[in-house]
Amino acid sequence: MEGIDDSKKLSAKKRDALYEQIIQEALAVGVGHVDAETIDRINIKQAARLAMKLALECLDVEPHFLLVDAEKVDCDIPQRAIIKGDANSQSIAAASIVAKVTRDRLCEGEWELRYPGYGIAVHKGYATKLHREQLQQRGPTAMHRRSFLRNMEIKQLSLF
Repeated sequence: MEGIDDSKKLSAKKRDALYEQIIQEALAVGVGHVDAETIDRINIKQAARLAMKLALECLDVEPHFLLVDAEKVDCDIPQRAIIKGDANSQSIAAASIVAKVTRDRLCEGEWELRYPGYGIAVHKGYATKLHREQLQQRGPTAMHRRSFLRNMEIKQLSLF
C-alpha cells in the first residue's frame, strides 16, 4: 500500500487517509485496549504486549505468522520481533497507523466528552504543558495512569 510508514512520521491527515484505506483493504484488523488500572498493575511494556494479544483475539482470521515491533506476543503463533518494526515493515507500520488513529479518535470523541475541560482532544494524552496544567488544576481522572502521575510529580519536584 502506497504511503504507509511509521505513524509518528505521518501527518494526522495522511494517517487518517491511510487508516481508511487499511480498514478497507486489510484481510483483518484487530485493536486491543488496556485500561490505566491494568497498565499501572502490570507496567506499560506488559500492557502493550497484552494489547497486542487482545488485538489478535479480535481478528476474524487466524494469522499464520506475526511480525511484531520489537516485542513478543504471548501466543502460540510463530512470530518475529523486528527492531524499529514500524520503520522497517509495512504491516507493522500499518498496525501503528491503526493504533494511533484509533486512539486519537477516542481522544477527540468519547474521552473528550467524558472528561470535558481536560483538553484531551488537543493533547491526546501526551504530557504536554496543557495536559500537565489541567492535571494540576483538575486532578487525575479514572483514565490517568497513577504510575505516570507519580513520575510526573517526581520530575516536577526535581525541577525546583
